[in-house]
Amino acid sequence: MTKPPQTGDIYIEFHVIGHLVKVSAIDSKSLTEVSIFGPANTPQEQLKATAIKKLHYVLAKKHNQNP
Repeated sequence: MTKPPQTGDIYIEFHVIGHLVKVSAIDSKSLTEVSIFGPANTPQEQLKATAIKKLHYVLAKKHNQNP
């Protein structure tokens, strides 16, 4: 598997929606954004790590699809 492209700064946003939290991770270089949802009582660091992993996955997938 090839390495994912270099990312810029990663911005994280948390939005509480009832008993859930929507966490968005945005790459400033590619302007790619991903979101996850989790229970509101989940530690923020765990939600943040999951969102960043998803962002890296999406960036790697985009990178591998382009010749």
